[in-house]
Amino acid sequence: MSDDPFAPEPEPQTRVPLTVEKVLIAAGMAAIALITAANVFSRYVTNISLAFTEEYSVALMVVVTMLGTGLAVAAGRHIRIGYCVDSRAPGTRRAFDIGAMLLVILMFGVLAVWGGKLAWDEYRFEVLTPGLGHPQWWYTGWLPVLSVAVMLRALGRMLRA
Repeated sequence: MSDDPFAPEPEPQTRVPLTVEKVLIAAGMAAIALITAANVFSRYVTNISLAFTEEYSVALMVVVTMLGTGLAVAAGRHIRIGYCVDSRAPGTRRAFDIGAMLLVILMFGVLAVWGGKLAWDEYRFEVLTPGLGHPQWWYTGWLPVLSVAVMLRALGRMLRA
């Protein structure tokens, strides 16, 4: 154990490796960077904007954010009030961690249910995206799926605690 309070904690052993999220996050960020670079390049070289590609960038940013949330929850790097928790006894810290994971599961459960209803409504009413005319549910459908993934990461962390 290091004496440095800012030293990164080792990654926990999980059934599904955290590398899955890391690779998907890197791919999503690379895609966002390529889309943005292509848009800037085309705007300055050909004076034609690829503004319609913003839909892809926004959807990828949501996916990357949700994947990052799952990664942070699984590795114990989620936002918490360290001042109130870190000075407690190990049993109390564990109880706080379990309580936090229960709240994460609750909140992402709400997000999964309402996000699923939103995606279903967009599918049912054939809502199209304004820029490209794709079915909107292609993008919003990832919200409930990734919310469940975050919930599973929180459940795994809770069980490890």
